[in-house]
Amino acid sequence: MLFFEFGIKDVVDIFAVALMLYYIYRLMKESRSLNVFIGLMIFVVVWLFVSQVLEMRLLGSILDKLVSVGMIALIVLFQDEIRKFLYTLGGHERMKRLTRFFSSGKHPEKEVDKSVIMPIVMACLSMSKGKVGALIVIGRSAPLDDIMDTGEKIDAKVNQRLIENIFFKNSPLHDGAMVIASKRIQAAGCILPVSHNLNIPKALGLRHRAALGISQESDAIAVIVSEETGSISVAIRGEFQLRLTPEKLESILTNEMG
Repeated sequence: MLFFEFGIKDVVDIFAVALMLYYIYRLMKESRSLNVFIGLMIFVVVWLFVSQVLEMRLLGSILDKLVSVGMIALIVLFQDEIRKFLYTLGGHERMKRLTRFFSSGKHPEKEVDKSVIMPIVMACLSMSKGKVGALIVIGRSAPLDDIMDTGEKIDAKVNQRLIENIFFKNSPLHDGAMVIASKRIQAAGCILPVSHNLNIPKALGLRHRAALGISQESDAIAVIVSEETGSISVAIRGEFQLRLTPEKLESILTNEMG
């Protein structure tokens, strides 16, 4: 009899819970909080077993209170991870298509502004030849105000020589990231969130980890010039494109910023 009461809603319910647990597992694994996730799952299983199977009212009520208070504590402790999860959900390509579908009116295709792209490409080419390390973050729809606040405000036109001077080895701002948004160099010497992805090749340094981190937490494009090898790389949507030629870099920026 119970078998016939199991309907399509139950299948959807189980699938939704499994999907949610999978995404939480991935999020915890990337942020090195996997043991916390395992501990939470053990606590939930014990809570359900005590309150639903054994029906121990006193212990069950105590665990119920712990769960209600614990949810608030988890939100406070893992606010960055929750923010990242929600951003990833909202920034998914299918979600963007759905948003565009329901948006009123037609949106014309944006014209690619070569006056922004070419100085970046030429500066990266020059720095690559001289093995000058650089990290350039190009903002798109997601605001980067919190990142810009960690550096020095510049608000200047995107210029090849200015980019090279900022990342010159004796410059006080060369170790941080440059942020370009709204077709202007907004700030330099900025601090980026570092990715804890364990699959990053060991040959890649801190600049690459920071580039991957900002690309995971926003829709920004991060361009890296390696100080050791001079190779040019790009991090987009949490993925690297390594050892790029200037022509390939220009093509990527044109496609992504169009």
